[in-house]
Amino acid sequence: MATLKAVRGTRDLLPPETALWNRIEATARAVFARYNFGEIRTPIFEDTSLFARGVGEETDIVSKEMYTWEDRARAQSEKTQMLTLRPENTAGVVRAYIEHQLGETGQLQKIYYIGPQFRRERPQKGRYRQFSQIGAEVLGPTSAGSESPLRDAEVLEMLATLLDELGIKGWVLELNSVGSAADRARYNDTLRAALVPVVGQMCVDCQRRAVTNPLRVLDCKVPADQPIIEKLPVIADSLDEASKAHFDAVLSSLDAAGVPYTRNHRLVRGLDYYTRTTFEFTHSGLGAQNALLGGGRYDGLSEAIGGPKAPGIGFAMGEDRLVLTLQALEAVAQTKADAFIAPLGENMNPAALALARELRRDGLSVDLGDGSFRLKKSFETADKTARRIVILGEDELQSGILTVKDFASGTQSKVPRGELVAFLKG
Repeated sequence: MATLKAVRGTRDLLPPETALWNRIEATARAVFARYNFGEIRTPIFEDTSLFARGVGEETDIVSKEMYTWEDRARAQSEKTQMLTLRPENTAGVVRAYIEHQLGETGQLQKIYYIGPQFRRERPQKGRYRQFSQIGAEVLGPTSAGSESPLRDAEVLEMLATLLDELGIKGWVLELNSVGSAADRARYNDTLRAALVPVVGQMCVDCQRRAVTNPLRVLDCKVPADQPIIEKLPVIADSLDEASKAHFDAVLSSLDAAGVPYTRNHRLVRGLDYYTRTTFEFTHSGLGAQNALLGGGRYDGLSEAIGGPKAPGIGFAMGEDRLVLTLQALEAVAQTKADAFIAPLGENMNPAALALARELRRDGLSVDLGDGSFRLKKSFETADKTARRIVILGEDELQSGILTVKDFASGTQSKVPRGELVAFLKG
């Protein structure tokens, strides 16, 4: 019988790596709380039409990568429905905003999420078919200031803070504006005309996109196509005065806050709902696929899926890419327990468990050995999992004086039980 393995494009996350995932998520939650964001948890699957209408039928995500199935009716009162595992979370958040009438509060909604997404694409380093994203959205009625360029700048400043607090140094913020829906339509016409004489030299996907959605050509990663793409018109030349003023105001706020950035005229992002500000944070430590996170403004998304006018801006970051970056920067030390308790003999096991319970209740992380281990095995095990070993034998139990060895310094100390917590925390 063949050995069962995780499905291609998925993987198991194991200790100690999961400790890093938890630290990333805890840091993100702490930063978001300081900016007054609350958490939302949407379903993992949604009606397929949400993504077709919101993300865009001509995007690779909808046309090639979604996991979709027919959910057959089980009763006469039910309807057959097409369902899709969410390939991204923004559309689901906006759907929840509409369904729960959050716009009627008149307040700006600042929401974040952490959870799995699903895309059937070719697995590669840092890219899986089930992947986890951390993201946030700011949206609401225009009366709440949702269209303000200050919202864009605040989100970008928050992301700079988050990456700094995660220990990711050397990130680069790339910015562009894709303008309004009218700007995009005007630029699409310009781009389509510019592609006519050269598209025959480009990849098959670009030849298709040049007809269905020329803006997607700028997303092409085929090396041979890049010299052609570099010579195409830039969207900045198609922006109206309002879009230019919005983008200039974003840049002015970032300058005032001291957040560095570079302008990238080719940055359009891969989803149809983006308007005006688009951005990516990149890092050279990731190689060719160097994006840490990306996002942008989506002023018409709510209306596109049947809701009220609710301009917004948001982003999503892949946790897999963050983990790879932190590991590449050697910014993460392996987490070890504060202490390993080594009972000398199986008759010491109950006392060892009682001591471990006492220390854990005082906030220490404790690993517990077993009295069946030889002392040498206890030391070898403890050295791999903890910073110190606490030896508990008959003598220590009777005297109340415990033997503690620190692996980093090599020192061995006699510590009264009443002072053990403070010693281990020191």
